[in-house]
Amino acid sequence: MRLPCLCTFSVVAKDEASDEWGVAVASKFLAAGSVVPWGKANAGAIATQAWANISFGPDGLTLLESGMPARETLEQLVAKDEGREHRQLGIVDREGRAATYTGAECLDWAGGVTGDGFSIQGNILTGPEVVESMKETFLSTEGTLTERLLATLYAGDRSGGDKRGRQSAAILVVREGGSYGGYTDKALDLRVDDHTDPVPELRRLYSIHQLLFEKAGDDELIDIRGPLVSELATALQGLGYLNGKRSEFDEELASALRTFMGAENLEERWVEGPRIDRTVLEELRRKAEHGEG
Repeated sequence: MRLPCLCTFSVVAKDEASDEWGVAVASKFLAAGSVVPWGKANAGAIATQAWANISFGPDGLTLLESGMPARETLEQLVAKDEGREHRQLGIVDREGRAATYTGAECLDWAGGVTGDGFSIQGNILTGPEVVESMKETFLSTEGTLTERLLATLYAGDRSGGDKRGRQSAAILVVREGGSYGGYTDKALDLRVDDHTDPVPELRRLYSIHQLLFEKAGDDELIDIRGPLVSELATALQGLGYLNGKRSEFDEELASALRTFMGAENLEERWVEGPRIDRTVLEELRRKAEHGEG
């Protein structure tokens, strides 16, 4: 049984510095993120689309994990598929080698490009300028892999994208121990399943993800001492997390701060010792000022 045509554009990439792999996708298709993006840390990432063969995701990751290069993996997947002429596929392997495939029966405009560490592809697009703008943006954008993927997706969307319109967008990023709590490799998995302008909405969701889950660097950590101790105690008392004033950062103050962070879904930003993440401090100040406890 064939799926409805998943006419879409996507970017698959690896970031050498962070050892991350990711996929970003947008489409006039309900919940494209449930079909197109696949990834596994230390293996690679895959986008399967057009008349999407979803088995390309898990089967391809198994081949990549064994050490098979992207091109060989793509060729093996496509060779066994009788519907290959209707498929589109992008792969980046563990070494950052990339491959893309567009079947001869994919609807115009359809095609893809690859480069060092990335594969970009799309079908039923307004024209080749969509893929070209995505390539230019990916190569010229600095920042994390997530930031580059989102910028690339936005460039494709604003240069025409899916010529049928807009409906969904998604991003998947994997790295070893990258998930909430470090239990799996899924560092980021955000989806906009049905929206009139899904790519900007996806970027908005990422800004929330940054607030809640992104770990601060050492330059963003503030020592809790002096007047800051009293400020924290007063704020936490006003919000109902602590009783009494404090002049030192003791266990009760630490416990109250941690409880506040848990209640606000900021627990991934907790740091041991008498220090506080600047983002947490700003959020505590905002809550205290508006009495939002």
